[in-house]
Amino acid sequence: MNNRRGLCLVLAAPSGAGKTTLSRALLASDPGLSLSVSVTTRGPRTGEVDGQHYHFISQDRFEQMVERGELLEHATVFGRSYGTPRAPVEAALAAGKDILFDIDWQGFRQLRAALPGDVVGVFIMPPSLPDLTARLTARGDSPEAVNSRMAYAEAEMAHAGEFDFQVVNADFEVALEDIRSILSHSRGARLHQV
Repeated sequence: MNNRRGLCLVLAAPSGAGKTTLSRALLASDPGLSLSVSVTTRGPRTGEVDGQHYHFISQDRFEQMVERGELLEHATVFGRSYGTPRAPVEAALAAGKDILFDIDWQGFRQLRAALPGDVVGVFIMPPSLPDLTARLTARGDSPEAVNSRMAYAEAEMAHAGEFDFQVVNADFEVALEDIRSILSHSRGARLHQV
């Protein structure tokens, strides 16, 4: 039996810093952690399943959710809207379940305001900007997309200091272990808050 309130672990990073790969590895190695499923107005990418990776919705439905207060956080990134549905997160926290969030700094800021005391933020940093450029290029992004994402990355990294922790992803296994340690420590601290 879990006798503590769940926690929200936010992993944020500029595109190409390894957030998705780290999130998948963390979820695969920790059965006590589940991924928050966001809503988005963008179309599904190859292999994405509605309700598992995202809830794919129309812009009209998204705007209704915002107006009705059904989202804990929301943002528009690269012309597409994203948000976190309130009801499943609040139910999970009350049941003592921990939730992983793959959101940006804007979402982190809103989530922390909506759920004070329940959110732990980790900002994943690339080893350097040239390394980030190389990663984006290696994954096949067009030169235009790389330039756009690099400009956005620098703006995102300016907000890294708002997070509780910063982890540099120079070595995947080291970064993953750092995040596991942060999660373990945060869980332990919550046991004393019951």
